Amino acid sequence: MRIINWRINLILILLLLFSATIIGRLIYLQILNRDLFRALAQGQQKIPKLVQGERGEIFFSGGQILATNINEKYVFISPREIEKKEETAKLLSQTLNLEEGLLFKKINKDNLFEPIKYKIVKEEEDTLKKLNLVGVYVEEANFRNYPQGSLAAQISGFLGGEGKGQYGLEGYYNDILQGEEKFQEEFKSPFGVGYLNIGAKKGSDIILSIDYNIQFMAEKLLKDAAKNLEFESGQIIVIDPNSGEIFAMANFPTFDPNEYSAVEDINVFQNGAIQKIFEPGSVFKPITMAGAIEEKKITPQTTYVDEGKVKIGGYTIYNYDGRVWGEQSMTGVLEKSINTGAVFAEDQLGDKKFLDYIDKFKIFEKTGIDLQGEIFSENKNFKKGYEINFATASFGQGIEMTPIQLARSFCAIANGGKLVKPYIVKEISNNEKKTEIKPEVSEPVISSKTASQLTAMLVSVVENGYGKAARIPGYYIAGKTGTAQISWSALDENKNGYSDKTWQSFIGFAPAFNPRFLILVKLDNPKTKTAEYSAVPIFHDLAKYIINLWQIPPDYE
Repeated sequence: MRIINWRINLILILLLLFSATIIGRLIYLQILNRDLFRALAQGQQKIPKLVQGERGEIFFSGGQILATNINEKYVFISPREIEKKEETAKLLSQTLNLEEGLLFKKINKDNLFEPIKYKIVKEEEDTLKKLNLVGVYVEEANFRNYPQGSLAAQISGFLGGEGKGQYGLEGYYNDILQGEEKFQEEFKSPFGVGYLNIGAKKGSDIILSIDYNIQFMAEKLLKDAAKNLEFESGQIIVIDPNSGEIFAMANFPTFDPNEYSAVEDINVFQNGAIQKIFEPGSVFKPITMAGAIEEKKITPQTTYVDEGKVKIGGYTIYNYDGRVWGEQSMTGVLEKSINTGAVFAEDQLGDKKFLDYIDKFKIFEKTGIDLQGEIFSENKNFKKGYEINFATASFGQGIEMTPIQLARSFCAIANGGKLVKPYIVKEISNNEKKTEIKPEVSEPVISSKTASQLTAMLVSVVENGYGKAARIPGYYIAGKTGTAQISWSALDENKNGYSDKTWQSFIGFAPAFNPRFLILVKLDNPKTKTAEYSAVPIFHDLAKYIINLWQIPPDYE
């Protein structure tokens, strides 16, 4: 009996010791180290994941969409999972219409993720499901979409493979368009995997100054003209000379930003209006005249005698086609685009003052337009200060600029003497606020009187000179033609001097004495002798379209 009681007591003691151990362990876990083990448990259940809010959209001034976001299916592979590599490459090639050799290279990579094709159609998806290939997956993702295709492609740019904007607006405004980055918590439970949506904010939308209709017409005119004129490339800028607001910026050739990876020549991504340097030729003569008139060295009626050539040091400068014009006024110099007349005006002004006015018109610096990649020329050769350099620069040879720089300079003639800052975006909008972009206008670089005199001279160019093809009945049009030889250096040739190729351009504004728009047309090596037969007709058609579109009242019956 005593033995039985002893055993019972031992069992009770052991049970008490075991219970005490359990209670002690619970106290340790749940009270003394409660915070530590709670954090460990949550760490096993919750997985932080970096997510990004939706990218902001881009709209034309009339509300048409230039860039937006869509959900699309895409195909990717996990190369390490694929055993039948040759067979998989062949089947994917047949299904997705892709090169088999390229697919085989991707399948042989040593990784877990390799994108194959974006934006697949339903037929391709259904075929892949039936094939049920090991290591081949179809998923849904958010993609950037450009519903207008190639329209305004160099303005928009595109969203690159790394989710960063490239070129144009996508590049310049990337930080504003890009959605907010936040950590989103995924959690595991007995019922599966879910997530806590913390709501990463969408990027800001941007509304452009670009008019959809004018942009469409400008690109159409360039494309149509390319068939007849066979030019290598071309640009059109339409700008409000009073504010700097850009209504259109067209380029030829262009591309579809939805298919940017298929582009063979990446130079097509460049916006020639802001990223290509050229010598403007005779369209620069009014800038030379502006300085000379402002300094009271000449007037529109000042005359000189043209002998068809002028000697500068050891060089001889000739007029186009070797023509001799005899006695001419400064207005006649612009009408007939006489090179020696521009040299005369620059000589009256003087080299130092001429350089000062070029600087005032900001030919030596960027415009600051809100597009990625704007360039400018330092004009090192011109700035060497040789007499011949000043003489040729007076009629636009040997001095370099971009089309947007030239357009900005002419805005000062059109608006009474002030430089404007060109801009594309007029409003930035998000859920919290709207920011309207205000025009930036400088102090006068020439007086309103000088600008008015130059405008009258440019109207005479259209009425009586080489710009006649720009005339629109009922309206006064101010404009100037330009034909410049392309230097061998601009063609990346290791030669001195100039080639037989030409830049041909026309710049004008209307209505001349109360301008609503300014248009620059620039063509690279069209198959015509001068801009009179290439750029001027394009200007005419676009100006007439804008006048009708905006229903601008005529200047006279």
